[in-house]
Amino acid sequence: MIGIIDYNAGNIKSVERALAACGIPCIRAKKPAELADCDRLIFPGVGDAAFAMAQLKETGFDSFIKDRFASGTPLMGICLGSQIIFDFSEEGDVPCLGLIPGRIRHFEPLFHEAGIDHAALGLKIPHMGWNNLDVREDAAATIMKDVSSSADFYFVHSYVIQPENKEDIAATADYGIAVPSVIRHGNLVATQFHPEKSGVAGLQILKNFCGMNSTGGFGGASC
Repeated sequence: MIGIIDYNAGNIKSVERALAACGIPCIRAKKPAELADCDRLIFPGVGDAAFAMAQLKETGFDSFIKDRFASGTPLMGICLGSQIIFDFSEEGDVPCLGLIPGRIRHFEPLFHEAGIDHAALGLKIPHMGWNNLDVREDAAATIMKDVSSSADFYFVHSYVIQPENKEDIAATADYGIAVPSVIRHGNLVATQFHPEKSGVAGLQILKNFCGMNSTGGFGGASC
């Protein structure tokens, strides 16, 4: 059973509808105890990292997510949920869950450091709309399995994932700079884009997550 963590950070219903479209049973809950028997967890999110972390701490989901990650439960973060898995976010200057080493930075200084005049190139902040991915080969056989190489995905974000270990980046999008867009680290995957709003390709990613095991591979898992 898929558990959806509802920590008042948005886009929960769209994830529920997407899983239903895939025929994947799920339960949504605001309390960790209600998801104790789920064999995999999704934590979506939109909005502000500081608010999200405050909500996670208030509900006890912060320690719940950390414990389930440590135990090998397959986890999936979406959008804001893909950012708060790291150590720190510059959005609100807030410590995050620290599941994977790295920081979350705003687009503006990253463009500046790369010597890119994003305004001249028409690259608006936030990065909003459809974009395709450059997928690493091993990810194409796992979380991105059976996803067309030409598929586009829906993005809405002003802050950018910056993992310490570049091997954690399974796919990037080109937005003047290479934007880490799919993260894969053991039993954890995360997408900066919204798979639940990305049509057939996004639904396939959700189906792939349903088949992921505790090592990030496939087999031995039930939906």
